[in-house]
This record gives sequence, C-alpha cells and structure tokens, in this order.
Amino acid sequence: MIRIAVAGAAGAFGLKHLDALSQIEDVQVTSVIGRSLDSVQPLARERGIGHATTQLEESLARDDVDAVILSTPTQMHAEQSIQCMQAGKHVLCEIPMSDNIEDAIRVVDVHKQSDVIGMAGQVRRFNPSHQYVHNLIKAGELSIQQMDVQTYFFRRSNMNAMGNPRSWTDHLLWHHACHTVDLFMYQTGEIPTEVFALQGPEHPELGIAMDMTIGLKTPTGKLCTLSLSFNNDGPLGTYFRYICDNATYIARYDDLVDGNETPIDLSQVAVSSNGIELIDREFIDAIKTGREPNGSFEQVLPAMKVLDLLEKSMK
Repeated sequence: MIRIAVAGAAGAFGLKHLDALSQIEDVQVTSVIGRSLDSVQPLARERGIGHATTQLEESLARDDVDAVILSTPTQMHAEQSIQCMQAGKHVLCEIPMSDNIEDAIRVVDVHKQSDVIGMAGQVRRFNPSHQYVHNLIKAGELSIQQMDVQTYFFRRSNMNAMGNPRSWTDHLLWHHACHTVDLFMYQTGEIPTEVFALQGPEHPELGIAMDMTIGLKTPTGKLCTLSLSFNNDGPLGTYFRYICDNATYIARYDDLVDGNETPIDLSQVAVSSNGIELIDREFIDAIKTGREPNGSFEQVLPAMKVLDLLEKSMK
C-alpha cells in the first residue's frame, strides 16, 4: 500500500488527483493539505481521509505518508518539492516544477542526492492522444515535420479552472508553454537549438503578458509554433496539430483525429483515457518498482532550460 498526501487537495487539480487515485489499486490517501481548514476538513470527511491540515510540514512528519502529490500554486512548487525530498518522501509535482531555471536546477540537484522518486507532472506525455503519436514515432512509422499548437484561455481576471478566485498568478511561459515545449522535445527526441519568443502587453493588474508567440527548431529542422493567449473569448484549451512525413493528426485533450477530422480509436492505448490517472499510475508504479519514472525531474530539466532561453529572448 502506497500512502499519499495531496497538497492543494481542494483546488481544481487537487480534486482531479483525488479522483484519479481512487481508481488505482494499493493506494490510500492518508492526508490532505489545503489553504484553509474550512475547505480541506470537509473534503477529508467527505472522502474518508484521516488527516487534514494547512501545513505541508505536518503531513511530511507523519509515518503514514510515503509520497506527496503537489497541486499547489506554481511559485511554491520548487521549495515544496525540495521539502518533500529532504523529508524522505517521494514527490509528484504538478506542472511546472518551478517558474525559473535556478530553482529547477536546485530541485534536480536535491533529487540527485536523495533516494526518492521525483517527478514533474508533464501530463501531455501521458494523454492517450499524444501516446498514440509517440508510439508511431517509436515504431519508426512516423516523423514529425512540424507541431502547430494553440493554447487559449479567457483569464482577464485571476480565476482558476473551477471559476474561483486564485491566490496566485498564472503564467503563459512557465506554465502553459511548459506543456508544449516538453512535449515537442519528448516527441522529437531532440533539444531545440533555435528558439524565439514574442509577448504582448502586460495586464495592468495581473502583471503578466496576456499573449505570446513561441518558435522552436531542432537540429534536424523539426519546427514547433506555439500561440498562447489569456485574451481568447471562445473555445478554451490547447489544440495540437502534428504535421508529419506521412500523416497529420490533431489532438484535443484526450481526443485524436486525423487531418480530415476522422476520429482515431484510442481505446487500446492505455488502461485509462484520463491523463491525470495515467500520470498518477506512473508515479505509483515507479515507487513500487524503484525505477525512474517517465517525466522525472532530470528528464524535464532540458525543457526548463529552453523556457529560460525563451524568457531571455523576450527581454
């Protein structure tokens, strides 16, 4: 039995992880951490979880916690990941592992000195739609020429995915672009050697760029073009177009169609169609078997270095 604490449990993605963990055998959530007891104690009672607190340190000190899933604000990810590892707890940190390269390097350095599993929540590696394309690439049946990606939200006020006020500010580059930069590198197996980024005006109150354009090119000429916006008043989410040597695919979350909008059957790709459940399964299995998980801190660090280059190109 792997006993898990979930931090940020009452938030949008904390709840997704709780739902996912309930589908996995030999897993028990023994502690939940939240911003206030008013939010996290009722959740613990509803889910039959024995311990609720507002302090991560309190959960880390418990003997019935083997591992932690961090679904907390981005700005807390690096420090909390380090806290977990130094306490001897395995840790799965929601994307991104940090919001700057210095902290990302620090997380990896601490992980190398520990004997626990450390993993970043790069869920796109696990979505069945992207797994389907990845399997074709691994089999030598497909080669990416270009990825065109659109990441669109309507975030002119500081709200979360549940429509509730956020206690922190989101970021197009270090959060949303992190998904695509890591996925592009994962699918191509290459590190981009040419990168550029442009950003629009900052929001007068939020202090973040609301629109961004990113371009990547690998040593063999594979391209990625990424458009991001918090100003989009329309369909929300991220849409991936894979333009390949002998096929085109369009991925919309856990759905996949070809270039002519013909649906692709993904039922045999993985044991679940839920990317959050699949990433949690990978984390649990890595703990049980003592192996490096897909999406370990070390594996994700090169993408964080590319994000740093992109940030520098905008200054």
